[in-house]
Amino acid sequence: MSLNKLDIYSFRNIRKASIKPSSEINFIIGKNASGKSSLLEAIYILGRARSFRSPSSKHVIQFEKTELIVSGNIYEQSKYNFHLGIQISNSGCIIRINQENSGKAELAHSFPVLLIHPKSYKLLDDGPQIRREFMDWGVFNDETFFLDNWRKYKKVLQQRNSLLKTKKTRHINVWDTELVQCGTIVSEYRKKYLTRLESVFIEISRYFFNFDQLELIYLSGWDKSESFTQALENSLNKDIKYGFSHVGPHRSDFQVLLDGKFAKHFVSRGQLKILMLALNLAQIKLFNSQNQNKVCVLIDDLTAELDLVNTQKLLNYLVELNCQVFMSSTELSNFGDLNKISDYNVFHVKHGEIELINNFICST
Repeated sequence: MSLNKLDIYSFRNIRKASIKPSSEINFIIGKNASGKSSLLEAIYILGRARSFRSPSSKHVIQFEKTELIVSGNIYEQSKYNFHLGIQISNSGCIIRINQENSGKAELAHSFPVLLIHPKSYKLLDDGPQIRREFMDWGVFNDETFFLDNWRKYKKVLQQRNSLLKTKKTRHINVWDTELVQCGTIVSEYRKKYLTRLESVFIEISRYFFNFDQLELIYLSGWDKSESFTQALENSLNKDIKYGFSHVGPHRSDFQVLLDGKFAKHFVSRGQLKILMLALNLAQIKLFNSQNQNKVCVLIDDLTAELDLVNTQKLLNYLVELNCQVFMSSTELSNFGDLNKISDYNVFHVKHGEIELINNFICST
């Protein structure tokens, strides 16, 4: 699966643009603030219906315009073409798949997109929310019933927290039963996914750096010596006191262990970035091995964070993954040796104008 045509209207500093990307590697070059990240952001919105740079997608609408439109033609290996369209205005977001209104979940399944950018190292450095989102993207694409159970869990959790805030806990056991039912399913899905991801992650980590004894450990959101039911019972007084639920999948997390220790506490910043990169590449590889659709990979200015040796390793690995990639940097030379790539396009961005300056397709 690949994006074979992209149209952008009134998106940040891109007034109007239309490109036909390579189905393999696409290099986006230009000076800082030229619009490189905006191009990647537009592709991201086409797959997620939200921005990775702004909390509100309304903020990406070009100044003095009332709406933006991003649309694209998607080509699948089955030779089936379909059309995606996103329209964002002050009144909301409209998603269309083949001219029919659709939702975010259907969009995400139709055009899976994964972003890697300089701040992605926060995956291991920040709070657990970002790691839950990382897990859930993988589980969402892996388990058909995950999303429904996660939505039910959050709805029941909201009801339980409302009772806790008002101290009306007489019938809280009713909500606890539903919470345990949905929450256990959610937790098992996450744990199962992380187990599959671990072996791929270890393999890729060692490709970049000689890490020993790496592990991914899943933290369920309650003490592992207790069942979820027991944890809720033991936490009830504390929950009533503070007015919210302290245990459950909404508090789950995962960590990378290196030689039995939390990696983030003692590895260097450079090593932390390699581990982050390995986690994302592992997620891509695992997804591609289990789905007919391939992930569209967006990499924003990561060459500024990696040395040339690891940049070259990254590029070689991306070629082997055999999926569509968009990478941005200030100079084409930052990507290293391109001779081993059989098919790539180079797009130059300047003041929001996008120009194809070179495309190379190997004839052998």
